[in-house]
Amino acid sequence: MAAGEGHGHGVVAVVDDSELPVGSVRTSSGRVSSAVEYQDESRADRPFDTVQLSRLDEALTLASRETGLRFSVYLGDLGDAPAQRAAELHSELPGSAESVLVAVSPGQRLVEVITGPEARMRLPDRGAKLAVMSMVASFRESDLVGGLLSGLRMLADQAGGRRRLR
Repeated sequence: MAAGEGHGHGVVAVVDDSELPVGSVRTSSGRVSSAVEYQDESRADRPFDTVQLSRLDEALTLASRETGLRFSVYLGDLGDAPAQRAAELHSELPGSAESVLVAVSPGQRLVEVITGPEARMRLPDRGAKLAVMSMVASFRESDLVGGLLSGLRMLADQAGGRRRLR
């Protein structure tokens, strides 16, 4: 499912919202991941309502507009090799060099933040780790959309404003 393609921000793919894990945050060259505890089975077939999707779309648009980077969110299963699948999803984004992908796999209880080489220069692993930790805290409270919104705001703040040409 695409949200606002062509408007400078990413794709929101909503697949499932079963449950997410607790674990440590690790970083590795443009990749931050974490496992979180999250459980809200009451909405497993439709994790977001129309208002929540609108809020996510707005957050993606604002983060992208403010920073000049392309922010995307993927929610769904990342398969047997989640880090590899998240990297593949990131590489499929238009302008992947300046893209930031937040991939959340509730069933696998995993959060991955993937940055392209241009985005990585403005969004260090430390900043991404803080955003992931914030998302994890919200996910533990069964607040999936709040965690994503908070994480997007933090990532955009860490990346700073759009670079202007002189």
